[in-house]
Amino acid sequence: MITKLPRWVEYGALLLAILAGIVNAVGLLGFQHQAVSHVSGTITLLGTQLREFDSQSFHLLLVLLSFLSGAILSGVLVENTALKMGRRYGVALCVEGGLLLSACYLLNLNSLYGQYFASAACGLQNAMITTFSGAVVRTTHMTGIVTDLGLMIGAKLRGENFDYRKAKLFLFILTGFILGGLIGGKLFIHLQVNALIIPALIAFGLAIFYWYRLNTRVC
Repeated sequence: MITKLPRWVEYGALLLAILAGIVNAVGLLGFQHQAVSHVSGTITLLGTQLREFDSQSFHLLLVLLSFLSGAILSGVLVENTALKMGRRYGVALCVEGGLLLSACYLLNLNSLYGQYFASAACGLQNAMITTFSGAVVRTTHMTGIVTDLGLMIGAKLRGENFDYRKAKLFLFILTGFILGGLIGGKLFIHLQVNALIIPALIAFGLAIFYWYRLNTRVC
């Protein structure tokens, strides 16, 4: 059950959602006003342009493939989608931080490859931990989170038991993504694409914290 999870899980999910919210805000404001933390809109845009496949269509395809590549990389590093201490989350978080720093560098050179690196970072994060004791969790987009919250509330109104711990986790993630958008918007005004340095530092910080918890066995 999700109630058996360590209490720091909610705060880790909150920070991951803030990280993704910042990246997505910078993407929407900075590189072609395009979301990078999820690919639903990208796939829709790609579909509308398939009849006349041009350079923009190819760019959208590469954004999609970059997200997929990040998820594949997560599968190689973490080995399983369920949360369990001892897996290589710290390594995955450091790789994500490195991808975001690379994206920042390339975008400062006006290279579209920067957007692909940012998309790969989000794909890696989204795939890194997708289930917490049976609860499906996504930290880079909120569609599933809002849907699950709605289902839980509806079930409660029907008279079923309400999992407050799961609801708390989902609310932490939703709040984090909103805060990430707010922070990302403010940072972009002052730093432009250099705002990606902040989520990269968050990723590195989470990796260090994870290794500390792993070494001290306080889980």
